[in-house]
Amino acid sequence: MEKIQISLAYIFLICLFSLYGAGVQAQAPADLPSILERLTVQEGAKMTLETDLTTIIANKKTNQYFPGNLITADGKTYKIELRPRGKYRRKVAEIPPLKIKFKKKDLKEEGLDTLNEIKLVLPCFDSDLGDQLIVKEYIAYRMFEHLTGASVRARLIRLTIRDTHVEKSKKTMMAMLVEDEEETVARMNGQVVDQYGIPTDSLMTHQAALVAMFEYMIGNTDWEISMMRNVRLIRSAENPGKVLVIPYDFDFSGLVSAPYSSPASETGLKNVRDRFLMSNGLKPEALKKAAKMLVAAKKELYDLCDSKFLTRISSQEMTAYLDTFFNQIESNEEIPQILRMPLPTD
Repeated sequence: MEKIQISLAYIFLICLFSLYGAGVQAQAPADLPSILERLTVQEGAKMTLETDLTTIIANKKTNQYFPGNLITADGKTYKIELRPRGKYRRKVAEIPPLKIKFKKKDLKEEGLDTLNEIKLVLPCFDSDLGDQLIVKEYIAYRMFEHLTGASVRARLIRLTIRDTHVEKSKKTMMAMLVEDEEETVARMNGQVVDQYGIPTDSLMTHQAALVAMFEYMIGNTDWEISMMRNVRLIRSAENPGKVLVIPYDFDFSGLVSAPYSSPASETGLKNVRDRFLMSNGLKPEALKKAAKMLVAAKKELYDLCDSKFLTRISSQEMTAYLDTFFNQIESNEEIPQILRMPLPTD
């Protein structure tokens, strides 16, 4: 009888330790860094892209992938695939925006997350102006990221492209690496919401109001929640009853002032630097709270404009544009639907 009791106790302990071990294994593993984070530890990191750029440009209307190499400043080479992406910029840019796809096997071997796609945004013009426009848009991304972690991460790089189709062809430019939607969703621990006409009461109010006021501050009307234009909609696991609105693509904003940009026709604006408040049915109280959040972050937003990658003139243009927003918001209780830029005096 005693032997049976000992055996039962032994079995119980084995089961207990087995359950404990299973519980430990079921815990989520530590978060692994992504390839985006690995590549962009330093702002303006230098890297080289080798690919048949001539053929990619000739096929920019397709979604065909082409092989290439991405080489970091320390000589690390990643075998990648690239394809054209985007809508408007794909049409007008000398080199279309690209999607970079890494091999998951390579990422695993390096101890990285297997999220293997990144968006590459290149200058629309092969000139200093093209570089400055990229940096301005990058700063707009960083402004929103400073305000909330529920944002699309963009990182500035100094990219040299070697076109393998043309002997000794080499171009160096400023560019942006922008995290893919899958990575944004993973960080938010959520699910993509693919729904047109989503009602305002389904949105996370403080985030939606912050997006509306931020877009107003930078003078952007190239976005819309109901049409899912230039916003990512994510249902967070922490609050599954509400949807997060996360904006991206700011090249049509007055803050950037790209030569090809224009205001949305439905706003009635003629100048991209004028502002139109796209409130999306949000209550004035929510918008005022968001405006106060922007005012509280004013110094940090201005500091971002003081970038070593901008010329002095570009930096002054950005801060002068922000001035017209903050001067109005700080001196008036009500937020005007339309805020026009003063006409030049010379």
